[in-house]
Amino acid sequence: MRHIGPKNRIARRQGVDLGLKTVGTKSHARLLRKLNIPPGQHGVRTRKKISEYGFQLKEKQKLRFIFGITDGQLKKYFNSAIKKPGNTADYMTKFLEKRLDNVIYRLGFAPTRAAARQLVTHRHIKLNDKLVNIPSCQVKMGDIITFSKEKSVKIPYIEKQLNNKDIILPKWLERQATVGKLAAEPTSDEITKQVNLRLIIEFYSR
Repeated sequence: MRHIGPKNRIARRQGVDLGLKTVGTKSHARLLRKLNIPPGQHGVRTRKKISEYGFQLKEKQKLRFIFGITDGQLKKYFNSAIKKPGNTADYMTKFLEKRLDNVIYRLGFAPTRAAARQLVTHRHIKLNDKLVNIPSCQVKMGDIITFSKEKSVKIPYIEKQLNNKDIILPKWLERQATVGKLAAEPTSDEITKQVNLRLIIEFYSR
């Protein structure tokens, strides 16, 4: 089941900013102030030593929350990745990064992955000039992502996002105005800055 509770609470439990809140908002600023304070009435005082399994579980949950997917979806990506020859973590990364909602977020078309997912389900996005409403759809190399209608670009938070000059695109993406393209296979560079993929592979390999 996808988590629908307080997003700041999730990030504080993990101790890192998971990208669940729009940067620059009051809610995001509040999160940054309390990021090192675990949620709950007693905070750090009741925290116990974490086992090896606990560390693995925490990393798995962190990756799941970052991409906004369910346990079942993440396990499915692992099962698909482990069948391929080579590095399982790299393949699992590619499956996650090539999700349509994630590509939209990485292109800077939406401030969060949740917002990107909503754009897809509300039919605001076209993939290769075809309307798509499945956020988990896998984008292929060379695919073109655009908005489905002109009024989609006029949505206030989308318009603000498109005018944001501070967005840095991953090397595997290209963007011209409101047109994005998957130009190469994704790498694990961004994800490995946030999670320990080795622990996640160990968790599923038990």
